[in-house]
Amino acid sequence: MTNVLVQPTALGRLSLPNRLAVAPMTRVSASVDGLASARMQDYYAGFAEGGFGLVITEGLYTDQAFAQGYAYQPGMASGAQRDAWKPLVATVQQRGARFVAQLMHAGALSQANIYRTGTRGASVVQPKGQQMTFYRGSGPYALPAAMTQAEIDEAVAGFAQAAAHAAAAGFDGVEIHAANGYLLDQFITEATNQRSDRYGGEVEQRLQLLREVVAAVRAEVGADFPVGVRISQGKVNDFHYKWRGEAEATALFRELAALPLDFVHVTEFEAWQPAFEGSPSLAHLARQHSGLPVIANGSLHDPAQATTLVQRGHADVISLGRGALTHADWPNRLRQGLPLEAFDPAILSPIADLK
Repeated sequence: MTNVLVQPTALGRLSLPNRLAVAPMTRVSASVDGLASARMQDYYAGFAEGGFGLVITEGLYTDQAFAQGYAYQPGMASGAQRDAWKPLVATVQQRGARFVAQLMHAGALSQANIYRTGTRGASVVQPKGQQMTFYRGSGPYALPAAMTQAEIDEAVAGFAQAAAHAAAAGFDGVEIHAANGYLLDQFITEATNQRSDRYGGEVEQRLQLLREVVAAVRAEVGADFPVGVRISQGKVNDFHYKWRGEAEATALFRELAALPLDFVHVTEFEAWQPAFEGSPSLAHLARQHSGLPVIANGSLHDPAQATTLVQRGHADVISLGRGALTHADWPNRLRQGLPLEAFDPAILSPIADLK
C-alpha cells in the first residue's frame, strides 16, 4: 500500500508530486551582498533529487532597508539577487520538485545588515535572549526603534517587490514569513507589540501589517501565483512563547481565512502535540478555523507521526527540517523502506567552514 506521504496533493493553486516538503532553514551561504551561490544550488538540488515534492528556501530578505537579519543571508531585494536565483530555481524544478521562496523581514531580531544601521520592530521592546552564534551573532540583540508609518510602508513595498522578483526568477510560489519572532510575528505577538495605533491592540488589530503585506503581494503577483504564510507561537529567541490560548489561535486563523492565501504553514516543536492544554494541535486548529491547506512542521521526521497527522486530516503536507538535513533523500528512503538514521545536532550548524 502506498504511503499517503508520497501521494500527490495541492496547496491551493500549487500542485505537488507528493506531501513532503523541505522546511525553510537558515544556512547563510550566500555572498556578502546576498547573491545566491553555487554551494546553495547543490544544497537545494539535493533535496529535489532525494524526492521531496516541495522545497522552501531559507528566509530571503525583502528590502535594502531594515529587512536583512544575518550576514551572508540571501536576498530577494534587487534585480541582481533575483537573477542569481534563476539557475538554482531551474535546477531544482528540473529535478522534479516545486520551489517556493520564503520572504522574510527580520525586524528587531536582525543580527547584521549591510544597508542600514540600527534595528526596527513593532515597539521599543528589548528582544529576549542572545544573538545566535550559529549565524555569526554575539551578545544581546539591539534595542529596536518602533517603526514609523513610512518605515512600515517601506517594508510592505519590500515584500511586494520581493514577491515580484521571486516570480520573475521562476519560483512556483512565495511564503510570507510571519513566524519565529521576525518582523511580522513581532506585530502579531502581544509581548512585542505595544502600539496604540491601528497596528496594536487585540489580535485582529495586531494582524493588520500581515493583512497589508498579503494584499500588496497578491496585487503584485496576480491571482494565479501561489502565496502562503508561515505562522508559529515560538520564536527563535523565545521557544516557549504561547498565544493567549485556543481562543486567540482561533481568532488568528479565522482572520487568515479572509486573506487571499493558498496555504498556511504552521510550526511547533512537536507538531502533533496539543497547542494548549486540552486543545488540538496547532495544525488541526489552522485547518479547522482557516479552511486553508496546511503544511505542518515540527519533529515530524518519524514517518509514523507524519503519516498519522495527514491521515487524520490535520495537515496536507509535512515539512521536514532536521529529517531533511539528516537525509536529503528522506522521501526516496521512505518509498524504498530504507532505514532513517538518528538526527545528529552537529549538522544544524549552517556553514561551519565559512568564517
